[in-house]
Amino acid sequence: MKLVSYSKEKTPTKTRTGLLWGEWILDIDEVAGTAEKLKISAPRSIRNLPAVITIKQILSRNPKLLDDLQSVSWRIFNRIAPEHVHRFMTRIEDAALKAPVPDPPTLRDFYAFEDHVKAARARRGLPMPQEWYEFPAFYYSNPHVIYGPEDNVPYPSYTKTLDYELEVACVIGRGGMDIPESEAEAHIAGYTIMNDWSARDVQVGEMKIGLGPAKAKDFATSLGPWLVTPDELQDRRTAPGKFNLKMTAKVNNKQLSIGNMDKMHWTFPQMIARASQSVQLQPGEVFGSGTIGTGSLLELGPEVHSWLKPGDIVELEIERLGGLRNKVIRPEKTSE
Repeated sequence: MKLVSYSKEKTPTKTRTGLLWGEWILDIDEVAGTAEKLKISAPRSIRNLPAVITIKQILSRNPKLLDDLQSVSWRIFNRIAPEHVHRFMTRIEDAALKAPVPDPPTLRDFYAFEDHVKAARARRGLPMPQEWYEFPAFYYSNPHVIYGPEDNVPYPSYTKTLDYELEVACVIGRGGMDIPESEAEAHIAGYTIMNDWSARDVQVGEMKIGLGPAKAKDFATSLGPWLVTPDELQDRRTAPGKFNLKMTAKVNNKQLSIGNMDKMHWTFPQMIARASQSVQLQPGEVFGSGTIGTGSLLELGPEVHSWLKPGDIVELEIERLGGLRNKVIRPEKTSE
């Protein structure tokens, strides 16, 4: 199942939640009513949904709600004759997709791909720290500057070395504290693509102090295009929370990065177990994987591509998860 946050073309300011079936979006607000019109039985969990509900709010309700939505929406889609689909659903090309979780309670970014860590540190003449192999490390990023697919991302005024980072993210579905690694996969609601935009010159200074990245990652994170539930990926599963999925990044339609989610050293269940130690995780929290090998300009070096500039278009793609495209723009001047 794919969950989307979107707005209809005629009401671009109102964010809605839907289920994506092929090229069609079934609005969650309309699932109960559509089921009734088609004489499909819907459980109370769906009939009692509020008029407007976000993906984060769905995850905060009964964990069985996702299963109920999938079951009922599947019956709806298979009941409607193809020539009548437009009466009940919105074509994806007529919708403006948003970040699936535009306001996560927290945003943690991990450091899970050994190839990236080794290459990026080698660029700076640094060895691999032994501690990296002992636990999955993370930092907190800014959950209030989330961008979705096709959003323009303003170039931050305080950097001259803007970079992208090709990552995969999981979204927490069930909360919990002290979650064992063996049970952690059941706490994952789904997966999405993540671009951890980075100001590299600022990052270098912060990390010399022993803090950060902080301001270097404070201005933008892109998520999207939708949230894919784990059941859709099971035929590619190679370990708990780990899948054989090709990952690529392009700048101005030139492919620069290529890798695979399966190359993660630290898995999402291991990240969840670490993060939940003596801490209550909340539904809707986002966990970034960290950058894949070759997944940033920092790692590739200036001989492959210069730092990003206004006008550049960055496209990230992950098999089964879709594509995430953003344009870097000059920021609008603000008045004093």
